[in-house]
Order: sequence, then C-alpha cells, then structure tokens
Amino acid sequence: MRRLWAGFGLAALCGALVLIAAHQVEGPPAYRETLYVFGTLVEIEIRGEDRDTARTASAAVGRLLQELHSDWHAWRPGGALHAVNTAIAQGRTVQVDERLAELLQEGRRLSCASGGHFNPAIGGLVGLWGFHADTPPQGAPPGPDAIAALVAADPRMTDLRLEGHRIGSVNPAVRLDLGGYAKGAALDLAAAELRAHGIADAVLNAGGDVNVLGTHSQRPWRVAIRDPFAWGVVGAIALRPGEVLYTSGNYERYLDHDSERFAHIIDPRTGYPVREIVSVSVLDSSGIRADAAATALSVAGRTGWPDVAASMGITAVLMITDTGRLMATPAMLARLEPAGDSLPGPVELIKLPARGTALSCGNGRDNPPRY
Repeated sequence: MRRLWAGFGLAALCGALVLIAAHQVEGPPAYRETLYVFGTLVEIEIRGEDRDTARTASAAVGRLLQELHSDWHAWRPGGALHAVNTAIAQGRTVQVDERLAELLQEGRRLSCASGGHFNPAIGGLVGLWGFHADTPPQGAPPGPDAIAALVAADPRMTDLRLEGHRIGSVNPAVRLDLGGYAKGAALDLAAAELRAHGIADAVLNAGGDVNVLGTHSQRPWRVAIRDPFAWGVVGAIALRPGEVLYTSGNYERYLDHDSERFAHIIDPRTGYPVREIVSVSVLDSSGIRADAAATALSVAGRTGWPDVAASMGITAVLMITDTGRLMATPAMLARLEPAGDSLPGPVELIKLPARGTALSCGNGRDNPPRY
C-alpha cells in the first residue's frame, strides 16, 4: 500500500489523527490558531469568516481552554480538581463550580456504562506510573506491591458523593485524574463557544482528537487515522457537521525501561498498562463520550470491547491490536476510506450486541446514596 501523510501542523504529527484535505479547492480564507493545553497542541481552524470575527472567536476558545486546563488539572496545586482530591484524601467535602460538578457526574455515568473499564478515579495509579506529567516518565516501573496496594484500595467513580456542587467520597483512595475524558469535554465546550460566536465552519484538533463544525470549503472535513506501526495512515473518514473522531493509542505516551514499553493506558483491574491493544478510534457525535469510550475499549481488550461499546452507546469503532489485526464495526467500516490504494490489511467485521441494560460498575456501589 502506498502510505500518505498529509500534515496539519505539529499537533497532528504528535497525535493519532491528522486532518487531510479531500481536494485542494479555492475557498474562503482560513484563520488558524495554535495553543498548548491538556498536554498537547490544540489547533483551531475557522473557515468562511472575516479575520476579526475569527480572531475574536478563537481568542474566546483559547481563554476557555486555558481556564479548563487549570481547573481540571489533577496534579497542579491551586486548581479546582486538585482541591477536590485534597479534600477526598482528608475525608472532607468541597464545593466546586457547576462545570466541574457536571463533568464528574458525567464521568461517573460513563464509568458505569463502561462496566468500570473507564475509571477516572485511579489517579493514584496514574501518578504511580508517572503518567501524570506532561513529559514521559523515566526510570523503572513501580513495584508490584505498590501497584497491588492501589488496586486493592478499589477506587471507583461510584465512591463519589455528589450533592449539587458539593463533592466528597466514601473511599479516600479515590484520586481523580480526568485525562481519559477531559480533552473530549473541553473540545465539546470549545465547539459550543465557537457556535455562540456565530462560527459555522471550523475544526478543533487536540493532538489528533477532532471535533468539526460545518464543512471545509463546502466539502467535508476529512480526518486520517494514524497507522500505529508506520509513518502513515490506516484510512480516512469524511466527518459530517458536528461529528467527532477520537483515538486512544499506546504508541505516543509510554515508559521505556530495559527495552520494555509500558503504555499510559492503565487497566484499573490489574493496575498495569494495557498491552494487546495498540489503537482504538471512535466516531461519534460527542467528544466526551468518544474520548472515554476509546480508553474503555482499549482496556476491555480484544474480546470484551463489543459489549462495552454497546453499553456506552458507541456504534463506530476501529481497533488495531498489537499483532496488526484490524477490527471494525459495520458503522465504522462504512465510513472508512483507504488513504492510498487500499487499507493496510484485511478488516475483521465485528457486529455489536444489541444495546440492552448497561454494564454494572461491578462493586455494588452503582447507585450511591445522596448526602
């Protein structure tokens, strides 16, 4: 297969996805802005607006994302989420703003829908492995006893006690790290901010996770899914207005030690990084759900992911395993276009089970009492 790699700036090169143009056509001028938040470069491209309007809207999005980055950073003192984690560790409750309260409510709902495969309460494990920092961790992996102790503490989102804007936990081992879905939530809010400024056609690209508004010069925005094994792409998808495409991959952030690689996606059940799944891409209409699902499906693995996808309401998935096996749902395969002459290999079609009762959080704390 002839591999193509059309760039959309540094963020695309670092991310799992990259925007590519379907055809080079004349169109209205584009306004572009780049900023660094949530540990990645976020690129904003606005089409069809005069420069002043686009600059004002882009500046508003930049202020919003910087504010969210500060408030939702689990490890930076002074932020709202850091205050929540401190209060939980001390057995206290704390008042938060409406935005963070809603984010935690949605995180608990998504965690339950995933059967606990998506679990933002395992910030202790994230920190233990060194994946809490923007820079890659160095040195040896944590010892098995330390990992086992955190797993045994069993921190889950259902341990949270949410009463209005007041947050607490019945389990002091809960340490919230929202890296598995904060970026999706932030891009959803950023897209809403653009719409509020009257922007109809735009794209938000956060290290390869993409939300689109409208079209690209009256043509769909096209997004390529990165090939995790080569400098190229697996295929491309023409996104419809309001769609999102998110990818979780174990090839970008990892710990290297003695020729062994440990990915940043941690299985809450074992406390160890995921190994058998290299990449999961989710096409959806919600950034927060797609972001959380891409993580949950990576954790669920080769056999468990269809049930988790169905429970979370996800229909379009492409999964790539460590052996190069490609698996896709019918909804994803119908949208996936080869970037060159063909896809990089045969794609196994995986039909999802009928969506019925959501998976359980699995710990008997699925419906926590109110204060």
